[in-house]
Amino acid sequence: MDASIDERAPVDLTSDAIRAPVFTARELVYFGSEVRDASTVKRVQQLIDHGFTVTVFGFHRTRYNNDYQPPWPQVTMGTTIDGRYGHRLLALLSAIPKLFAHRRRFTTASVFYARNIDQLLLAMVARLLVRSRIPVVYEVLDIPPILMRKGLSASLLRWIERRCLDRVRLLALSSPAFHRNYYAAVQRHGGPWFLVENKLHPSIARIARPARRGPVRGGRPWVVGYFGLIRGEDTFALMARLAERLEGRVQFVFRGALTTVDTTRFRETLKRLPNMTFGGPYQPHSDLETLYREVDFAWALDLEHTDHNSRWLMPCRFYESGYFGVPCLAVRDFQVGSVLEQHGIGFTFEQPLEEQLVNFFETLTVADYGRICSELARMPDDAFVAGDDVVRLCRVIDGFSGPPSSG
Repeated sequence: MDASIDERAPVDLTSDAIRAPVFTARELVYFGSEVRDASTVKRVQQLIDHGFTVTVFGFHRTRYNNDYQPPWPQVTMGTTIDGRYGHRLLALLSAIPKLFAHRRRFTTASVFYARNIDQLLLAMVARLLVRSRIPVVYEVLDIPPILMRKGLSASLLRWIERRCLDRVRLLALSSPAFHRNYYAAVQRHGGPWFLVENKLHPSIARIARPARRGPVRGGRPWVVGYFGLIRGEDTFALMARLAERLEGRVQFVFRGALTTVDTTRFRETLKRLPNMTFGGPYQPHSDLETLYREVDFAWALDLEHTDHNSRWLMPCRFYESGYFGVPCLAVRDFQVGSVLEQHGIGFTFEQPLEEQLVNFFETLTVADYGRICSELARMPDDAFVAGDDVVRLCRVIDGFSGPPSSG
């Protein structure tokens, strides 16, 4: 069975470049919006694993994983706040003098790797500072809501991104739906792109995948885990209504950091509903086995931006829960829901979501749950753990030998 997403990203580079032996110790400068973010840490470590010497230029957001001290060199350019675009713009402008102060680091770089649009802009500024056409890789894990809005500001930002895309050597996307629905349909981008999913770092393979979870016994409730960045008022409101209607049958467990959920409302709701609990932050990667061992389902219904980003993304929890044998709950016809249905490894729902979910938990049998878990257990490790895909990405990057055609 082909365990990966059902679309392959075309990379308009020679196959020789992909197959070429790697890896020389080439220097890479990574621009990131949150230096301690789990996905940033994972990607930087993967690049180092495959022979690149990496220096990180990035910001703090003070959300979680704050005690982590990266072993690689980094330059901190300030603090940003999630969703506060005005604040982020000021932070970007304030970062330019720091780029100038560290410009010598850019002169020996073989490639710039920029995570998301604000960091892409900084990478372009860094190229200007050293008057170089250093190849740029632009990685996108989310389509920011501002890019999908109407109005002058959004149009201007999309125009800026298009101009930058003309100067990008490779576009790296975590979901094929981002290319299909935004970069091809909206930005009309015809350049090379690469699918690099949010899979776990290979070091997770040291933890053996557990056997299928046993059946619910003793009348205990089903346990649904929501781990990572907890976001979306509509998402949380739906979970609260379900908890109220399904008390005694379902328990919701939260771990991670609140982003676009109001902290006061979150705490008041948890005080009111005993079957909703929050265990605070956790250490990405190292705590995953413990987290998923204690739940029956992973919540993957993202309702924050149902017309675009939430519909298109492939969340980290799909790969985390999949590796540890926990089925996801997702929205039908969203990208993650389509992948779950393609392989028969999760449960999907359509509108009205609340009624469908209530009916699901009121009628779910241990046998039905067990069948899905059995399918999930048969999935190969590389469906959830990074392997050849990252090797191929690094080989493509390592194969850059000259400047792109446009400046």
